Amino acid sequence: MKKILITHSYFLRFDAKQWETGRPYPPLGTLYGASILRELGCDVSFFDVMFAKSPEDIIAVLEKKKPEIFVIYDDGFNYLTKMCLTNMREAAFSMIRFAKESGCIIIVSSSDSTDQFKSYLEKGADIVILGEAEETLANVVKNLDANWSDMDGIAYKQNGDIVKNKRAPVIKDLDAIPFPAWDLIDIAPYKNMWLKSTGYFSLNITTTRGCPFKCNWCAKPIYGNRYHSRSPQNVVNELKLLKEKFSFDHIWFCDDIFGLKPNWVKEFADMLQEENIAIRFKIQSRADLLANSRDVDALARAGCEMVWMGAESGSQKILDAMDKGITIEQIEIATKSMRKHGIKPCFFIQFGYPGETKVDIMKTIKMINTLLPDELGISVSYPLPGTVFYEKVKEELKVKANWADSDELALMFHNTYQPAFYKQLHRYVHKSYRKHVAFQSIRKIFFHPFQINFLTVKKALSSLYYIPSSFIHKYKLSQLESA
Repeated sequence: MKKILITHSYFLRFDAKQWETGRPYPPLGTLYGASILRELGCDVSFFDVMFAKSPEDIIAVLEKKKPEIFVIYDDGFNYLTKMCLTNMREAAFSMIRFAKESGCIIIVSSSDSTDQFKSYLEKGADIVILGEAEETLANVVKNLDANWSDMDGIAYKQNGDIVKNKRAPVIKDLDAIPFPAWDLIDIAPYKNMWLKSTGYFSLNITTTRGCPFKCNWCAKPIYGNRYHSRSPQNVVNELKLLKEKFSFDHIWFCDDIFGLKPNWVKEFADMLQEENIAIRFKIQSRADLLANSRDVDALARAGCEMVWMGAESGSQKILDAMDKGITIEQIEIATKSMRKHGIKPCFFIQFGYPGETKVDIMKTIKMINTLLPDELGISVSYPLPGTVFYEKVKEELKVKANWADSDELALMFHNTYQPAFYKQLHRYVHKSYRKHVAFQSIRKIFFHPFQINFLTVKKALSSLYYIPSSFIHKYKLSQLESA
């Protein structure tokens, strides 16, 4: 029986913004990996670095467990790991060094190692899994003493040279994959942090893998452009297990695109109602899908209360340049349809895409302040390997190609304005948005006085802060615009 220690490389403390936000999700992909290893009959230990203070924390675990194999298996369902942050990469390199000193065979699977497999091998990893990892991990562990050249989906060193084998076939039957090894997670710190930051406890589940759409800035190193789905019954079975085990209040379905398969959401909603299961959840989706009111109605019946939509820009020119495949009109229709069904629409916005001008920026700001999504996530365009966007700007990324953490928001290529402008634009747009939300609450107080509550009054009073604040930030932005 092989002794295996499995971990991941996302240290929440190394991402100050996320630590302060206080909404961590368990490393779902890592737990899938642990489940696969246990099916092989391995003696599997799991060390969760989510709340660890430093990579050095793994040393004591290595000494205690004395594993033959050390696996760094990142959560490919978490967008934060897809960003390939340098803080986490350096942490992974440190853990590889410690495991190598302990005499372990080292296997790594992540978005970053798939893109940067040479770097991970040079740092001491023995095998890097390329792309979707479960079946490849099982194959590698079962055949460590075999000829690695016969294994699909890996990169390794041989006689000092780096060898990259062809990709392994993707998994099509997702119901055949065992549930994540939820019994290995210490859920208490997750639950405590969620309750402290929000007053409720949210857990993560995935129902699909991959995304067939081709936005040219979106990297898909693990699951690619295919799209496969679990059955509604399989998902419901996991929900029942988690409700019994952890008593969650809320679910984050962390699919790239939730419910794309025709009739899936309707079947899911019907099944939840038939089994008398009530859940609250949030998802990610697209404006063109959400413009269909029947799909939105099914989401509402299932318990969806929030949808994060990649609106990206209020300029059709920029959406077309991104190959986004949606229109401004669809964003408006989807937003209104969700509100009609009691679902909160939330926007992902990115500034700084090549070719974006002041006119495009103002169109985006106008769209935000007109539609007033319930939440707003703003970033600047971030080139990742394997994308059309990356190929356009890669010659400008030789000095810096990754952010250190998710709040860095550095524009790493030349554009219409200097990087400092986009940092200030991020601040200004948030202040301007909050000001318009406050104005909306003031109007509600005047025109619908019998519908007001404490939150409405609080938002209205926030105008006393956001009016002068947005003015100040707009002034600072204008100074940077002309610099």
